[in-house]
Amino acid sequence: MTAADLVAAEWQYFLDQAQDLINPAMVRAAYAQPPLRELYPRVSHGILYLSRCTGFPASHDVPLVYPVVEGGFRVTGRAGAGALGDTSTVEEAFALVVANLPEGCGPAIIGTADDL
Repeated sequence: MTAADLVAAEWQYFLDQAQDLINPAMVRAAYAQPPLRELYPRVSHGILYLSRCTGFPASHDVPLVYPVVEGGFRVTGRAGAGALGDTSTVEEAFALVVANLPEGCGPAIIGTADDL
């Protein structure tokens, strides 16, 4: 199985079966962004994490999107460090993630963050 196969299968799981783990609108908005569709999705505490590798430890260099209690979304830097901005919609939030991807970010690889 290739890295692309693993990534596609994981996205399919989150798109089809993970409604109890994460808001499906967040998954759909991220998946709608072609550069993000190449990264390996993970979910923890209702937050979608995108990694440049399929194993653990995952890469922690892709910005994160958090829902804000008052409404809207906050995009933070790599590993949750520093706010990159607040948006009204989840679609705008994931567009901001794309605009702040690490340099040279490409499709996820089989392996861990140590292999990048």
